[in-house]
Amino acid sequence: MRSTKKMAAGALAAALGVSTLAACGGKDDTGKSEGGTKSKTVTLVSHDSFAASDAVLKEFTARTGYTVKVLKSGDAGAALNQEILTKGSPRGDVFFGVDNTLLSRALDHGIFTPYEAKGLAAVPAAVQLDKGEHRVTPIDTGDICVNYDKKYFADKKLSPPSSFADLIKPEYKNLLVTENAATSSPGLGFLLGTAAQYGDEGWQDYWKKLKDNGVKVVDGWEQAYNQDFSGSAGGKKAKGERPLVVSYASSPPVEVLYAKPQPTEAPTGVATGTCFRQTEFAGLLKGAKNEAGGKALLDFLISKKFQEDMPLNMFVNPVAKDAKLPELFAKFGATVTETHDVAPEKISKNREQWVKTWSSLVLK
Repeated sequence: MRSTKKMAAGALAAALGVSTLAACGGKDDTGKSEGGTKSKTVTLVSHDSFAASDAVLKEFTARTGYTVKVLKSGDAGAALNQEILTKGSPRGDVFFGVDNTLLSRALDHGIFTPYEAKGLAAVPAAVQLDKGEHRVTPIDTGDICVNYDKKYFADKKLSPPSSFADLIKPEYKNLLVTENAATSSPGLGFLLGTAAQYGDEGWQDYWKKLKDNGVKVVDGWEQAYNQDFSGSAGGKKAKGERPLVVSYASSPPVEVLYAKPQPTEAPTGVATGTCFRQTEFAGLLKGAKNEAGGKALLDFLISKKFQEDMPLNMFVNPVAKDAKLPELFAKFGATVTETHDVAPEKISKNREQWVKTWSSLVLK
């Protein structure tokens, strides 16, 4: 997606682990080739939800001569913390996975070297949140939204909720499970969505009503979606009892893709009036040993080839305007036309206090 799991929905894809994704002979553990010549390995540090087709990464190697090594480092927050702690002596060359909820923290700590990636002109200005300085490059977007179990609502002859306001109605009491905003990316995104909808003061009253209506809070996305949510394949096996969950607008295609046989309709739906948009970025780490390789990788991450590979690997939306969505992703994913968003600078200013206040309201 990560206890702060992402978008994502990407956590639903097969995990790659720490791996070298193309053959690379004659290298020692430092990344330098035998004889002291320049390294041809470029290391991508990421949260656990990074996934890409082997064929696509091999094409990067064929184009540039660089082999990609992926170093997965836990959830998004944990991965970022490690890079902040090793600032100037990074574990890799490029960092992928800082999103708009954590962007200001990464930029304030100065862990990136500015670089304007080739192909950035094909990326909408709306997601170029560091456009003037190019310390980070936008790679993907994903919408954090409430998902619902279609069968449950059909059996109960009850319309599924479509908005934040619906979730506090009596007919949806004890139906929603969400993630802890202090430990989970989707949980934080859902909190931010309510803050955008109800304002600096109103969101607290909303959460009091949501708590009174029986919302269940768990540590992370994995437990919420794959254990407590009755609509997911994992939740069905675990006998989950909550037909509403905070997940992603791209979660329904996952339920289709990995089902055998594949259904003609996704078993889950999306309450499109409850969405917060997450944008993920990558950046060249300051002090990178292979700066040239890092720049080449950033160029590749926003290329049409990589952008079109992402949706069915990480279940996120490409940012490149010329990238086409796979048919399955487009058919079964929810179209979100309006999201409840908060400016990065406001997130930076208020995030810690919002989470602290939320914790005292909801977890006590």
